[in-house]
Amino acid sequence: MSEQTEPARFFEESDADLSLLKDRRVAIIGFGSQGHAHALNLRDSGVSVVVGLYEGSPSADVAREQGLEVKTVAEAAAWADVISILIPDTKQAAVYHTEIEPHLSDGDILAFAHGFNIHYGEIDPPKGIDTILIAPKSPGKMVRSEYVAGRGVPALVGVHHDASGKALDFALAYAAGLGSTRTGVLETTFGDETETDLFGEQAVLCGGLSELVKAGFETLVEAGYDPRLAYFECLHEMKLIIDLAYAKGLSGMRAEISDTAEWGDYESGRRVIGEASRTAMREILDEIQSGAFAKKWIEEARCGAPNFERRRQEERTHILETTGAALRGRMSWL
Repeated sequence: MSEQTEPARFFEESDADLSLLKDRRVAIIGFGSQGHAHALNLRDSGVSVVVGLYEGSPSADVAREQGLEVKTVAEAAAWADVISILIPDTKQAAVYHTEIEPHLSDGDILAFAHGFNIHYGEIDPPKGIDTILIAPKSPGKMVRSEYVAGRGVPALVGVHHDASGKALDFALAYAAGLGSTRTGVLETTFGDETETDLFGEQAVLCGGLSELVKAGFETLVEAGYDPRLAYFECLHEMKLIIDLAYAKGLSGMRAEISDTAEWGDYESGRRVIGEASRTAMREILDEIQSGAFAKKWIEEARCGAPNFERRRQEERTHILETTGAALRGRMSWL
């Protein structure tokens, strides 16, 4: 069940005070999708920023080319009083315990863009540390491009531990530095962000979508239709529908498609996503809430991720992928 006991608050730019970060030193640990956007947006918002990377990281030169100072993770953690951990979930605990935790002092702030390691107990910061969440709801590339355009993507903010009494204010200031308060920021908890994020990825956005597309494609191919035709109908045209739903909601999307397509939506959608699918979704959510999924994923990563790599290779060689690669090669606009 959700940790939220009251309706979530929604914050705007007038609720944030970016000056709270003006005398702070922020270390961005990692320079991937989110890391590069956080570092550049905060820097451009007038915040003092360094990037913390492991020795020999290929991202170091990329960061320096953007005018950012680069230190090792340990050096960055020692220098900073705000440390934002933006490396993959399965690497965070080891890096935290060896290179960040020894340099924490009371009054420091530890920031995350995903609550995974805090929620599942892989990281347990000292009580004198503010522990906050700032989770933009888009890939880092869009976090950056929207900021540069004078806009911002929405974000979630949350507080795990409020040592200073100002943890939420610091989270909002950080969100403002990213540009997110220009659009709006929703308050949540580390637990709710983690569980809903994992559920959305597994049941709908990635797992659910991928399997729905493959099932439709395979049904048509097994019935004798050309794989290229099946690809166009089950994956290629997905962008049209997703873009409409993204911009206008489901009803707005339905208003743009044909009446025949809309009627087919109402007639057949619930046959595909019926009670069996809903039962599976509830089971998936139970595994996320109990920590069973996190435990399995952490153990897989610690063993070198053999099953993960096997499944990744299997999916790359699926006929849907080989068919699509050939067709996309003809699409000059891509």
